Amino acid sequence: MTAPDTNTPKTPPATVRIVEDADATGLVREVYDDIKATRGIDFVPNFWKTLAVHPPLLDDTWRRIKRVMAPGRLDALTKEMIAVAVSATNGCAYCVNSHTAAAQRLGLDAEGLGELMEVVALFNATNALVEGYQIQPDVRPSL
Repeated sequence: MTAPDTNTPKTPPATVRIVEDADATGLVREVYDDIKATRGIDFVPNFWKTLAVHPPLLDDTWRRIKRVMAPGRLDALTKEMIAVAVSATNGCAYCVNSHTAAAQRLGLDAEGLGELMEVVALFNATNALVEGYQIQPDVRPSL
């Protein structure tokens, strides 16, 4: 995968000066190289370039995401779909785009994405109803 198209509308810059790939040294360089190798891409996404202003945060976040998003009881596609759902609910356009692209690489098609968004919309609505009415739980998970 190559760097994103630069002909898209410009968004405001990050609140900090990002660390470009060419300027990365030390721990930042190590993490950038691992990101590119792990993801099979030839660029460092802006999320990581922004976190690189504080190398311990970059390193911790990258290690955590690698651990959490690795297949386990849940496969990689399921985890990416959860990430899309949470990102849509939280209103994070950057994350929606990133995780939708990852889910598509893992096999999610337009129909599947539509179904996922339908589930997200349904449960955002029903959760709002439950919270608005302060409905008391009458079914609980078994321990």
